[in-house]
Amino acid sequence: MASNYIRFDWAMKRLLRNKANFAVLEGFLTTLLNEKIVIQKLLESESNQEDEFDKYNRVDMLAENSKGELILIEVQNNNEYAYFQRMLFGTSKLVTEYINRGEGYDKVRKVYSVNIVYFSLGSGKDIVYHGKTEFRGIHQGDVLELTPFQKQTFKVDSVSQLYPEYYILKVNDFNQVARSPLEEWIYYMNTGDIPDSATAPGLDEARQRLKLDKMTKEELNAYYRHLDNIVILRDNIYTERA
Repeated sequence: MASNYIRFDWAMKRLLRNKANFAVLEGFLTTLLNEKIVIQKLLESESNQEDEFDKYNRVDMLAENSKGELILIEVQNNNEYAYFQRMLFGTSKLVTEYINRGEGYDKVRKVYSVNIVYFSLGSGKDIVYHGKTEFRGIHQGDVLELTPFQKQTFKVDSVSQLYPEYYILKVNDFNQVARSPLEEWIYYMNTGDIPDSATAPGLDEARQRLKLDKMTKEELNAYYRHLDNIVILRDNIYTERA
C-alpha cells in the first residue's frame, strides 16, 4: 500500500528546515534523547556543498537546542564503508568550529550525532545504537567521575555528558510491530507510513504537515524523481560491488 506521507529524508531537505515545522524534529529528538528538546535555530551544515551523488544519497541538518547544544542529524541512503570515521570527523569538526579563538575549554559545546542509515552498517543485532565516552580504570575497573565542583560548574553529572554522543538508527532492519515511541518513529522512517495508533511526540505534527496531498504538482514530480533516483543509486552501487 502506498504511503500518504513524505519520506523523512525529503522532509528534512525541503520542509523541516522551516521553523513552522520544527515541532516534527523536536518530537523525534525528544523521543530519541529521552528529554524535552526545543530547537532554537538551524545552523550551517554540509548539505549546502553537495555533489551529484550526495544530492540523493544523504542529507544532513545541524540544529542548536535551547541549552546551546549542537545536534547533527544525518540521513544516509547508501553504503559507506568508512561511515564510522565520517561520524567522528563530523563531531570533531563541530567541536572546533563552534568555539571562538581565545575561549577556554569550558566553552566547548556538547554535540549529539544522530545517524539514520538505510544500509547495513557494521555487524550487530539491534536497530538503535548509542555511543558515548567513558574512562574506565584498567586496574580497578571503576569509571572516572567528575568532582563536585566540576559537576556544579559544568552542570552535568558525568564525564560522558561533556563528550560527543552518537546515535545510529538502522531503520531498514526494523521489520516488526512498533511497541515504543522510538519504534513508531523508526517504522515511519522505514516505511513512510504513520499508523493512526502511533502517538510518539512529533508524529501528530508529521501527519498534519508531511502529507503528499499538500504538495503542488511540481513538488510531487520532484519528489517522485527523488524516489526514482534513490532506487537507481542503490541498484548501481549493488551492481558495482557484486
